[in-house]
Amino acid sequence: MMKVVVVEDEALVRRGIVLTVDWAGVDCAVVGEAADGMEGLEVIRESQPDLVVTDIKMPRLDGLEMVRQLREEGNRAHVIILTAYSDFSYAQAALKLGAVDFLLKPFQDGELEEAVTRLKSRVGPTGPQAPGLEVPEEGKSKYVMEALRYIAGHYNDPDISVSSVARDLGISEGHLSHVFKKETSRTLGSYLTDYRIHMAMELLRDCRNKVYEVAEQVGYRDITYFSSTFKRVAGLSPSEYQKQSQ
Repeated sequence: MMKVVVVEDEALVRRGIVLTVDWAGVDCAVVGEAADGMEGLEVIRESQPDLVVTDIKMPRLDGLEMVRQLREEGNRAHVIILTAYSDFSYAQAALKLGAVDFLLKPFQDGELEEAVTRLKSRVGPTGPQAPGLEVPEEGKSKYVMEALRYIAGHYNDPDISVSSVARDLGISEGHLSHVFKKETSRTLGSYLTDYRIHMAMELLRDCRNKVYEVAEQVGYRDITYFSSTFKRVAGLSPSEYQKQSQ
């Protein structure tokens, strides 16, 4: 069972997450809660959860700085970010710190459970990012944010494409491509590649994972193509990276 800590400064929201989310249904248990980042650090250090669900903007210490301090201490708990639409740039910074998913507030019933299910369907520890995952902070479109979130949940699908992302968002492929490129100065396809390689890097840090297994787990059917893509992005072949990481 996955242990969870909830960090949220709005008491009603926090209690709602703790009491109304079907944690048992996704094989989780809330082991602690906190009203801000400072309190969150204490609770997380004490309870050592597997998952931290945190808001970004909070008094005393915000969620971003809390996660940054946890990473500096070597804490590798999974992190799901709760963010308002206006906090897009903060959400992107959180992704660079290894957040595995984020939800737009106010989120709907079942969305947090779905995020946990996505997390459990893949191995998603936090750690160093693959080059190029950063998205410029000026990109604040809801479509861009939702596209990033979709990729976080479906990157391991071999058939994911700009078309499938656009279809899920309910907009045309051309419009999504235009908006994403305009606001991030890169294509959605290149971001997907970098995200996959980032996840592959994390999997390869475990020497028990075979390269061909990792390729499949991040959505590549062709091991040769995966290896060449990995080397282009990371600068090393998958096997070289795995050996260097031990």
